[in-house]
Amino acid sequence: MNNHASIFDKVIRYNDAETVRGLGLYPYFREIESGQDTEVIIHGKKVLMLGSNSYLGLTNDPRVKKAAIDAIDKYGTGCAGSRFLNGSLDIHTALEERLAAFVDKEAAIIFSTGFMANLGFIAAVVQRGDYILADRLDHASIIDGANLSFGRLKRFEHNDPSSLETVLKSIPLEAGKLIVIDGIFSMDGDIADLPRIVPLAEKYNTAVMVDDAHSLGVIGPKGEGTAAHFGLQDRVDAIMGTFSKSLATVGGFIAGNAKLIDFLRHTSRALMFSASLPPASVAAVMKSLDIIEQEPERREALWENTKAMAEGLLDLKYDIGASNTPVIPILIGGMEKTFRMCMRLQEEGVFVNPVVPPAVPQNRSLLRISLMATHSRQQIDMALSCLKKIGREMNVI
Repeated sequence: MNNHASIFDKVIRYNDAETVRGLGLYPYFREIESGQDTEVIIHGKKVLMLGSNSYLGLTNDPRVKKAAIDAIDKYGTGCAGSRFLNGSLDIHTALEERLAAFVDKEAAIIFSTGFMANLGFIAAVVQRGDYILADRLDHASIIDGANLSFGRLKRFEHNDPSSLETVLKSIPLEAGKLIVIDGIFSMDGDIADLPRIVPLAEKYNTAVMVDDAHSLGVIGPKGEGTAAHFGLQDRVDAIMGTFSKSLATVGGFIAGNAKLIDFLRHTSRALMFSASLPPASVAAVMKSLDIIEQEPERREALWENTKAMAEGLLDLKYDIGASNTPVIPILIGGMEKTFRMCMRLQEEGVFVNPVVPPAVPQNRSLLRISLMATHSRQQIDMALSCLKKIGREMNVI
């Protein structure tokens, strides 16, 4: 690298990660030497996994793995092109039809990742003169999609319909407007207040898109997501979902009416100029959907585990905010203390994720726990015992 090139000045100055490494507290890119399950192997040691988004425990399910292997045997390891040209397989179409039916929409379109689904939808739909309204705690992919569009981004306070209405009042009624909101918020673990947001959208002639990355398979009568959870499927214009959480692989989709999906097929750059989702991932999603529909007891077990963990943390006097889902934040406060607690828990055999600024406000750093349907009560009790020990050791509780 040419050290005199001004474009790289920021690179040369950057030392945040190195500072944390120097303290022996670096908690990122931890190498896992086993499958993503309730327990994983790190540096040859078994660790309880409380940081995975595999909510239904399907990532290591033998039926899902077999479906992926069978797809590779038939179609190969990739599609060697974009969906728009040579990369559309019959199983892509079948999965899109299945997803649309699952979330009660006319049609769906698959993207290579959930991040790309948000970018591809927002950048295509929100154009010059339009507005996107985003919750302050919306996922980064939503904000990046807004910034890639030619529309104007406006933020409203977290899960606050009155703040949303104030923003809506400031925009011309005739302007194109899109509210994009997480169904389950990925850091705080609370659920979007759709019953109050949707009527506001209708009042101010505004479309609504729900990011169900953390909601699919988790809430709704059959795991269909946030709109179904509140019985609002027909009043939400678009639903986004990822495959990297409950659906056991990687990828994403947008579902909506047929006209909207056809528009995305022919205008979304993130779709048209990205390689097609590999056959193994498509087959893994199909099999995961089968299991979700046939085994509702998985979702029931997930919620039983969530209740046990949340009640245990509250009994220990931890602050878990407004979480009412399998995403449970533990407020720690300072960044260094959060890193220290994260690594101490790993030493004791428990893996959790640290969340620090800019992902959260200053002095609001937290540890995020994610429950899985396949966690045993014994594992949850073991985790709570470790959290009691380390929490007291570090004066958090």
